[in-house]
Amino acid sequence: MKSYQKELWFEIPVRRGMVNITPEVEACLVESGISEGLLLCNAMHITASVFINDDEPGLHHDYEVWLEKLAPHAPVNHYRHNSSEDNADAHLKRQIMGREVVVAVTQGKLHFGTWEQIFYGEFDGRRPKRVLVKIIGE
Repeated sequence: MKSYQKELWFEIPVRRGMVNITPEVEACLVESGISEGLLLCNAMHITASVFINDDEPGLHHDYEVWLEKLAPHAPVNHYRHNSSEDNADAHLKRQIMGREVVVAVTQGKLHFGTWEQIFYGEFDGRRPKRVLVKIIGE
């Protein structure tokens, strides 16, 4: 069995954003030379997320609205965590959207369902953050 690992870096210039990282992850798979196995992709920061869904702008807008209703950024003094920071909502949004995805690798391709893509979700941007891609298989 082979193992491959790479860190991808992202810096979103605003507080929140969603980026389709499928091309970067697919490039890692090609680089790995693995044709059958499993791919793990996870955010290496507690205010960012990796998730799978459709790459459709209306859905991305709906996520933003929904997440802001569930964990509003303001007023920041409603969160105990914000006594020293202003990103408590980002931690909660990350918890909702998830830390990682695992995708089957079949015949050298990501084995997705219809419309599935991998996204990096940023909830407290404006600084570089890592995403780990780990692939194991044959």
